[in-house]
Amino acid sequence: MEYRLLGRSGLKVSTLILGSANFGSVGEFFNKAGKVDVAGARRQIDLYRDAGGNMIDTSNAYSSGVSEEVVGEALDGARKDLLVATKVRFPMGKGPNDRGLSRHHIIKSCEESLKRLRRETIDLYQMHQWDGETPLEETIDALDALQRSGKVRYIGVSNWSGWHIMKALAVSDARHQARFVGQQIYYSLQAREAEYELVPISVDQGLGILIWSPLAGGLLSGKYRRGKPMPEGRHLNGWGEPPINNEEQLYDIIEVLVEIAEAKKQSASAIALAWSLGRPGVTAAVIGARNEEQLKANLPAGDLKLTDEERKKLDDVSKPVLIYPYWHQASTASDRLSAADLALLKPFLTGGSRMG
Repeated sequence: MEYRLLGRSGLKVSTLILGSANFGSVGEFFNKAGKVDVAGARRQIDLYRDAGGNMIDTSNAYSSGVSEEVVGEALDGARKDLLVATKVRFPMGKGPNDRGLSRHHIIKSCEESLKRLRRETIDLYQMHQWDGETPLEETIDALDALQRSGKVRYIGVSNWSGWHIMKALAVSDARHQARFVGQQIYYSLQAREAEYELVPISVDQGLGILIWSPLAGGLLSGKYRRGKPMPEGRHLNGWGEPPINNEEQLYDIIEVLVEIAEAKKQSASAIALAWSLGRPGVTAAVIGARNEEQLKANLPAGDLKLTDEERKKLDDVSKPVLIYPYWHQASTASDRLSAADLALLKPFLTGGSRMG
């Protein structure tokens, strides 16, 4: 499996990261994701590590901390060499300070995560969602203190908007404090909105992109087909993460995925993952599996390369609508665009530049 540097850091991460949202499975939402106990987690981790993977991703919010406990127990012993990423932000109690990105909640949550994970250090600590009530200076200061103490090695964000990220980076740079090295985002063939702001920011600011749900929660696995009986599991009208805004386009994408998969004798999920790993700024995709068979179907993506023709077919069928101001930039600013700009605009350029 290929290893890529995470943003501007010196940390090398495998292109596939093993997700653990389905470890523990406490509560209705996480029960739907799958029910993997410690023994099942160990088997998945061994399969993943044998394929060359080197990072496990979890969160204190997954099953109210049980996912971290399962990861900690499963990694105890010979599997300790794997990197661990976890997150903080969501409620971990009923008190007014049991949520958010305050210094109080970040440091308390970090210490609790370390206990559950049975580790002395978190390799990548990610802010799981935005907190508009806490000053960014307080958040960054707390993370800087954790990094300097050795409890956290690298920091990142997840599910932030473009202006949130740029504001945070400005605070870090101005105060010479810890700086985010990556962002974990939703980004797939099913929904490419991240290309408007989040991907260009990553290219411009040197942030690695880690993709959560690169298979759109399983929609891109190839088992959901137009005009065919629905398999067991979630149906399209019951999906909230991700929402389905264009069902017909989704089925068009799936048909192209299946066509390419059959020609390459691979799973549709491996093809979708390979497409994601070839996008600008992307470091790795986080893959979660209900069982070992699903994991085995996804792991080949770590070494799978698509041809230019195959990639173009997938690009064309999933192409996002160019919203303002980007359609205006594509038509009038093509003579002076950066690599970050081109991460979105390159497929839309016609070769000329005009004023409109």
